[in-house]
Amino acid sequence: MELNRRTLIAGAAAAGLTAAAAGGTAHASGGRKPVKELFGTLADGTKVYRWSLQNGGTRMKVLSYGGIVQSLEVPDRRGRYANVSLGFDNLDDYVASSPYFGALIGRYGNRIGKGRFTLDGTAYQLSVNDGENSLHGGAQGFDKRVWDVEPFTEGPDVGLRLYYTSADGEMGYPGTLKVKVTYTLTRNGDWRIDYRATTDKPTVVNLTSHVYWNLAGESSGTIYDHELSIEASRFTPVDKGLIPTGEPARVAGTPFDFRRAKPIGRDIRTAHQQLLYGKGFDHNWVLDKGITHRPELAATLRDPSSGRTLRISTNEPGLQFYSGNFLDGTLVGTGGNVYRQGDGLCLETQHFPDSPNQPSFPSTVLRPGETYRTTTVHSFGS
Repeated sequence: MELNRRTLIAGAAAAGLTAAAAGGTAHASGGRKPVKELFGTLADGTKVYRWSLQNGGTRMKVLSYGGIVQSLEVPDRRGRYANVSLGFDNLDDYVASSPYFGALIGRYGNRIGKGRFTLDGTAYQLSVNDGENSLHGGAQGFDKRVWDVEPFTEGPDVGLRLYYTSADGEMGYPGTLKVKVTYTLTRNGDWRIDYRATTDKPTVVNLTSHVYWNLAGESSGTIYDHELSIEASRFTPVDKGLIPTGEPARVAGTPFDFRRAKPIGRDIRTAHQQLLYGKGFDHNWVLDKGITHRPELAATLRDPSSGRTLRISTNEPGLQFYSGNFLDGTLVGTGGNVYRQGDGLCLETQHFPDSPNQPSFPSTVLRPGETYRTTTVHSFGS
């Protein structure tokens, strides 16, 4: 792994809420020990559990299947709670038809062109599941694996440690990869994700989270009125298969300029070739801060109607903004309504798509003896 990846360490981010929840409104309270319950059973008999945890005004429910965040509730400016993440109320739908709702993504978040890459002179063919490309780790990525989950309370914080070992050759990737992901709810209501991984052979790794956000509340309509800012002056243009062409482009003068907050719907229907390829926004922004030792601000999202805000900080160099373009009205969410185009958005902190085939992009190579380390913090406010 390159030196800049090796030196990544965990950090803290800005404080979010300072209240916890009871009776649908916020008030001061400490974190509670995570609670475990049976959520469902897979076809092979494997039991899937749901963990409920809350702290600092934030409530979460997490599944052992895919490390999925099934719901995340925060209050609005009046203290009224809503689930601001899209998802399902049953296991069968997650298994059969989920577009990665709330999932933990790996081995490689985003796309790898034609599902191929060469490392140290050896060519690898990955599972292809997005046209001719490999997306989010292949047909059976980390989002479809059952993770071992260990709850914890440490000082004022509560959370879950999730463990999974990916075998050498799984989905075509080399090396046995041992993964540990920690979800922490802090006393301030921040949701922090710490990713760690080691390997016994050279491989590539790019882990991320695929929560679909709607700060007005799940099933409340589109996110086009949400105001978004991204701390990036460049993005990576793509071809018609949504694979980066390799040369970052300036956002200035294009619909991709989110350096100042603007409504997502303002430019989304502009006749720009990149928007036509993605049927909206589905691109990686090159964060101005680059790779950092500690999480630094990457994006800020605000819903004017509720007053809810989300600030995302990371030490990763990229952010994939996906505007929910492929939601088509065929999926019924936790609120009992169907999800249509634009009803949620993703802000995936990451290294860049197709990096194994793009020498100019920051490296995603992990070697034996090194530890993959990256952290993302979600801070909520109203």
